Amino acid sequence: MTQWYEQMGKLLISGKTLSFWQGIGYDFYQSFLEGDRWKLYLQGLGTTLLTTVLALALGVVLGTLVAVVRTTHDQQRPGRRSLVLGFVNGLCKVYATVIRGTPMMVQLLIMGFIIFKSSRNITMVAALTLGINSGAYVSEIIRSGIMSIDPGQMEAGRSLGLSYWPAMRFIVIPQAIKNILPALGNEFITLLKDTSLITVIGGRDITKVAMLIQGKTYGGFMSLFGVALVYLLLVMLFSWLLEKLERRLRQSDRH
Repeated sequence: MTQWYEQMGKLLISGKTLSFWQGIGYDFYQSFLEGDRWKLYLQGLGTTLLTTVLALALGVVLGTLVAVVRTTHDQQRPGRRSLVLGFVNGLCKVYATVIRGTPMMVQLLIMGFIIFKSSRNITMVAALTLGINSGAYVSEIIRSGIMSIDPGQMEAGRSLGLSYWPAMRFIVIPQAIKNILPALGNEFITLLKDTSLITVIGGRDITKVAMLIQGKTYGGFMSLFGVALVYLLLVMLFSWLLEKLERRLRQSDRH
């Protein structure tokens, strides 16, 4: 393979034009095999997956808390409203409005170059930013799922002696998760693809690796096509896992 690559290089130096398949092979070798560059892609993929997992965990936790606070505030009985809960609910509304109303790239730039400009842990900064962004969308998804549950479910739990929070945790939220699982799946897939934006603050994810190699080889087709293929395969895998989970939940409902 190395000898073939050297021959193709000599042909280019001599001014000859490579055929279509020779050009594809030459670009592939330069983008993935020369200098073991495929290892750089693996390192970038690791950064992408780590950022996604951390942001996903933060987004789910933050989104659930915001959704529960807003739902609890909306379900208060007239004349028995809590001022503290009202204040926290106001903060949650401002958070959701600001995050959903500003672009992800702008949020990354603010976090990377202003708030955490002295931090060298770009992956953590990116995961924090993506998690905060995802939490705003997840909160609305979960809140809509909770509000879709019949109020009689909460009343039934309270009649069995459960207080509000245990009834919400063991009765309402599990049913809401089943209803909102497709929407949550779409949000998680969007989050995975949004990790490609961390290149704007210097994140060395798989997209950044492809751009760096493109700058060395002056041929972006193969490297960028390879990255697009990796994202596609990850999304297909994640979608397949979600389908299996949905099928398992439907089977549990029948039994």
